[in-house]
Amino acid sequence: MKIVVGLGNPGKQYEQTRHNVGWMVLDRLPARAGWTGRSRSRDAAATVYGRYNGLDAMLVKPTTFMNLSGVAVRKVLARQRAPLDDLLVVVDDFALPLGRLRLREKGSAGGHNGLRSIIGELGSQDFARLRVGIGDPGQSAVDHVLSRFRPDEKALVERVLDAAADAVEDWARDGAARAANRWNSWATDEPAAAVSGKSPADEPRLEPEAGVVRRLTGWRKLLPHADRRE
Repeated sequence: MKIVVGLGNPGKQYEQTRHNVGWMVLDRLPARAGWTGRSRSRDAAATVYGRYNGLDAMLVKPTTFMNLSGVAVRKVLARQRAPLDDLLVVVDDFALPLGRLRLREKGSAGGHNGLRSIIGELGSQDFARLRVGIGDPGQSAVDHVLSRFRPDEKALVERVLDAAADAVEDWARDGAARAANRWNSWATDEPAAAVSGKSPADEPRLEPEAGVVRRLTGWRKLLPHADRRE
């Protein structure tokens, strides 16, 4: 089973902030797979899983704060008996411009507290990570990562989130190296489908239901955010 972890902080004050972009990417995926309404809380995380297009996958949102994300990741991997090759972590990165993605097979924490916690708990850097650019913070990194995207950035953010979700699917199907070749050079003026090789007909058709909104790539519904702290 492929394990995809999106990093963020619990609590309404952190919803939709730049630091929670990992959660925002994972929120794109359940409706594609028809997994809406199936989230559960376990192992210090909100999880949803199932089979989609021939792939067995679990989406994990640690419900600890960012600097303790590794606790949930360690517990989930142990319960699933999953090797590190089957793990992808989606994180924000202010070293990347908003609108850029960077997928790597392994690497250091790069100053990210969530990645640092995961590396510490697992005792290894050998897992894939998808970094999603949130823009240069200038002088105040803390204020920047905990801020919400500006109104003039919203359209761009929508395209980035859909592209990042496509990159997650490509990683699960084709592996980190091939997905990185496709997505590390992607730009927001290029349709995500042109990179992934998908067409609108490839996406499952989902009937609209309560809380579901129409996006450019189909119907989307967010996973419930767990406010529980552990």
